[in-house]
Amino acid sequence: MAATIDRAALSRVIAVMNGKGGVFKTTLTANLGGLLAYNGQRVLLVDLDPQGNLAEDLGYTGDDRDDRGAALADALQTHGRFVSEPVRQVRPNLDVFVGGPELEKASAFLVTRGSSSEETQLALARVLEPIASQYDIVLIDCPPGEEALQTAAAGAARWILAPVKSDASSRRGFEAVADRMQLVRGERAGAAGVNPTIGLLGIVLAGVNPSATVVQREARPRIGGDGESATGDAFTATMAFGSAAKRMRSVAISLMSAPALECPPAPRSTTTRSV
Repeated sequence: MAATIDRAALSRVIAVMNGKGGVFKTTLTANLGGLLAYNGQRVLLVDLDPQGNLAEDLGYTGDDRDDRGAALADALQTHGRFVSEPVRQVRPNLDVFVGGPELEKASAFLVTRGSSSEETQLALARVLEPIASQYDIVLIDCPPGEEALQTAAAGAARWILAPVKSDASSRRGFEAVADRMQLVRGERAGAAGVNPTIGLLGIVLAGVNPSATVVQREARPRIGGDGESATGDAFTATMAFGSAAKRMRSVAISLMSAPALECPPAPRSTTTRSV
């Protein structure tokens, strides 16, 4: 029987995930988080990647806030019992659980437990459950090629947001996302079904120039055919090198207005602003 987790507390947790690297997961996480925070949303970013590249994007690499993922790694290995506070106010309204190479220890620990174990699947959920309700959005920057950490992210998330390029290897990486979702839903033999309500919030076609209409027209049906949409909608914004800021803002607006995320906002004590 699956362990009890307050799924209502995790209803606005979104894992940014693809099994392949280089598809703009960290870029999407950092910029969406920054735009949402600037627009007055209370945002928590979780850097679950041992590469810790979110630190580069947000500017705390090597300073006293950068523990290289040590606190998060300890929390993942102790069922959240010894979780420390995230780094507060990296930007106004934006807090971060710092990632980095120390997360390799947590990954190795979870691998020994097995991806099908509740201990692995709920490792991150137990860390986030006590604090997620403080935030309007929690975004998890997931690593490529780290099955145990990806599984932990899927076990914690209500939604998956998948950046995908038009190439075949990127689409195969998206198939790994579907595998993680099926596992935590309990659709695999022996799986406990710790997160039966996880769904696909949307797909972001990344690294394709908006003017490349033929590429987009051919890629979208292939990508859409590889997955599922729990909401009936996929984000149609294209993230391209030349117009990333404009396109990212489009994704952020889509995210804020997604019907699937309509729920009471997190309590706050400060005045917010909009742009």
